[in-house]
Formats: sequence, C-alpha cells, structure tokens
Amino acid sequence: MNKNAEIIAVGSELLLGQICNTNAQFLSKELAQLGINVYFHTVVGDNADRLKHAIEIAKKRSNLIIFTGGLGPTKDDLTKETIASILGKKLVMDEEALFSIKEYFQKTKRVMTENNKKQALVLEGSHVLPNDYGMAPGMVVEEAGYTYMLLPGPPKELQPMFLSYGKLSLASKVDVSEHIISRVLRFFGIGESQLETEIESLIDSQTNPTIAPLAGDHEVTLRITAKHQSIDKANELLNNTEKDILSIVGEFHYGYNDDTIFSVLFQKLKQLNVSISSAESLTGGMFGEEITQFSGASSIFDGAVVCYTNEVKEKVLGVSSNVLSEYGAVSEQCASSLANGIKSLMNTDIGISFTGVAGPSDLDGKPVGTVFIGMSLPDGKTIVKQLNIPGTREGIRIRTVKYGCFYLLKELMHRNA
Repeated sequence: MNKNAEIIAVGSELLLGQICNTNAQFLSKELAQLGINVYFHTVVGDNADRLKHAIEIAKKRSNLIIFTGGLGPTKDDLTKETIASILGKKLVMDEEALFSIKEYFQKTKRVMTENNKKQALVLEGSHVLPNDYGMAPGMVVEEAGYTYMLLPGPPKELQPMFLSYGKLSLASKVDVSEHIISRVLRFFGIGESQLETEIESLIDSQTNPTIAPLAGDHEVTLRITAKHQSIDKANELLNNTEKDILSIVGEFHYGYNDDTIFSVLFQKLKQLNVSISSAESLTGGMFGEEITQFSGASSIFDGAVVCYTNEVKEKVLGVSSNVLSEYGAVSEQCASSLANGIKSLMNTDIGISFTGVAGPSDLDGKPVGTVFIGMSLPDGKTIVKQLNIPGTREGIRIRTVKYGCFYLLKELMHRNA
C-alpha cells in the first residue's frame, strides 16, 4: 500500500518558539528512504480540541499520521487520550512499559509518583514501540485504512525508537515502488538569486530529479531529489544532475549534505597534512574557534593571535610601523604582513589573517564592510583578497571568516589538483 504521511508535532513549547521542531526534519528524511511522501508538517499546542481538528484535516489528505510529543505524565500530555477518543478505543496498561518505568525509578533512586503510570498506557490493540532511552513507549495502530504512529517528543528518545522499531513497522506496511533519495550541494560566494539565474534552464526543465534552492547562513544550497524503483538508478540520476549543475556553478561549490565550510577546510588540511595559524583583528578569534571545534584540531592548528590593536600587530606579528602609518591597519599591505607574521611566529605551513571594518562607523577613511583577508601559503606565495561585505557587525565578522575558509580551500584544492 502506498503511504502519504503527515507529521503532527504536539506541544505548546514549539509554538512559543522555545524549542525547534527537529523531529519533523528527522522523520521526513527517514520516511523518504522508505518511499513515503511527506506532504504536510503540522504543529499544534497542548489542547485536545485543536488536536482533534488537526487530525480531522490530516485524515483528508494523508493515510499515515505520525504524532510526536504529548506522551508524558502530566495533564497537558494528551496525545494518546485524544486519539483514543477519536478512534473509540480504550487506553490499557502495558505491563512491560510499566515494569521499565518502575525499574528506571529504582535505578535512579527516585520516588515514582502515581502520574508516571500514565506513561505506560497504550491504545488498545496497538503495536507497542519500546522506549530504550526514556519511559513513555510509542505505538502504532491501524484503523479504517489509516495508520497512526505515536512517538515521544524528546529527540534522544524519538530517534532511536523510530530507527529500531518504528521504521521496521512501517516498512512492513508500505509498497516501496519508488525510492526517494536526496543530495544537498553546498555553495558559497554566490547569492541565491544569482545561482538560480545561472542554472535557470536546469530548473525550468526539471522533472526527475527535482532541484530546490535554499539560502541560509550566508550560503546557498541546492537539494536535488530523485525517485526510482532502483536505488542505483536514483543515484545515477543524482550524479548526472549534479554534473550538469557543477559544470555551470562549480567554482562556488564546496561540499555536500551536512558539511560546513569549516569542516571541509579542516578535512582538507588534515588530508594534505599542513598546519595553519591565524592572525585575527576584525574577527577576534572566530577562525580559531571554528577550527578547534573539531576533534584532532591540534594536528593542523597551532594557534592564533588576536591582534586587535596596532601595537599588537607591530610588536607581536612584526607589521612595520611604516605599513601602519602609510596604509593603515585595514589594508592589503597589513593583511599580507599579518599572514606572513603569524606563519613565521607559529612556524606553520599556512598563515591566514583577517583585518577590516565591522562598524558601526568608518575607520581610517575605510567604510564599514571593508575587509582584507591574507593567506601566506606553503609555497611562499602570499595572496590578499579584498571584500566589501554588507550587513550587521556580527554578520560581517562571520562572513569574513567563511570567506577566508572558502578562498583558502579553493587555493588548496587548486594546488592539489
């Protein structure tokens, strides 16, 4: 049987913006692998009447409805009670779940209050999904051509429950006539509108795979999605479309899926076994912070100097007073000296520097957004890139670091080609 799914997240905290709905994202990816189309995401607060209304709407357009949240012990946890009312089913005690809950409280030496037993209640006749990382079990129930799946809200409970039990349960109920496979291409240094214009002919002629642009965090992504009975053929379709896209805008492409510009640069530095250090004026240590978030960073990153004043630039990193007086701290000459200075000071293969004007006002006659990025490379060559970056103070600083990573990555890829 083909399934079209809707995911209903239950919880007022989602509507208040206190937490993000990461469960819907996770489930959509997993359901796509099963060939299940997810056409709607719904979020509803802890209110039985509004939840009933959301279910009525969902039933008109989906035959698989997955609920996340509202299975806990408190009065506002009302998902299964509401569904039981709609389906005319009783809630019955699941003894295995109750035993697991009691055992949890014994192990943690906490007092189990009476309302915790509520978490062991399940819909009569449902297939129970064990909760290996929490207390409330999930459940799947079939009724009048609809499949209802109830999952706990905390992602640390939902994700393993779905992967270990829920996915298998759904796989046995669906006719996977097509596999849905997506790949995300990540781009930097090009705006969404420009990228879309460049590949407009591909977007206009798309059928399978489909191409969907998305902008965010000063980057652009393209999600390409293919459907086919054969996984190998679906991947072949993705490969062909990717090749067509990169033949047009490949110079801006840096990674895939969950890559970041920082993770890709880090892996490239490790692959080439080259070390790097940074001289950071404008960015105040942001580059070092991003690179050191990865395990094993000490193998390629030796250190950084935050050279916010001219005195530090001159006395620590060797920028000459003549450069500072004639050209200023925000200049090509200063960025070059900083990159060479940090490389020499730290004895690394590469030195990278960041200097510029983040605002709120102009500096030394240079407008806000003026940025210079210096790169002292392993072959002794020094390159400086000048940018004019619009935006807020924080936006200018993080984009400067990302541009530095992007330019350096392209240099390393070019020299390793």
